[in-house]
Formats: sequence, structure tokens, C-alpha cells
Amino acid sequence: RYSLVAALGIDGYAAARVVPGSVDGEEFFDFVVSEVIPTMNPFPGDRSVLIMDNCAIHKSEALREVVE
Repeated sequence: RYSLVAALGIDGYAAARVVPGSVDGEEFFDFVVSEVIPTMNPFPGDRSVLIMDNCAIHKSEALREVVE
């Protein structure tokens, strides 16, 4: 079994990763830090807003600090 985690923008995929098994908080944090944030720009530029749903692995304090 594999899981796919991806960042999607209006121009298509910004980043994607296939993970054996399930994506946990640590894997998601690494994905955002190493593959999503480098594609982003400071606000209010293009690719400056990151939207996530209310999944538990999206709610870590460490992730919030890194993204801000």
C-alpha cells in the first residue's frame, strides 16, 4: 500500500511525494518543509498562501511556526 501527498496550485502540482504505507505527521512535516515551502514566495506574491484542511497531521505547532 502507498500514499500520495501533494501540493496543488492553480498552475498544477507544486510538489508530490509517494510514501510506502500511511503519511504520518513527521512525513507530512518533512514534505512541507523540504518540497512545498521552497516553491513558495513571500506574501502577497504568487504562491504565497498555503491552505490545508483540518486533518490532524496538518495541525502541529512546529509546522505552523515553520510556515509562518
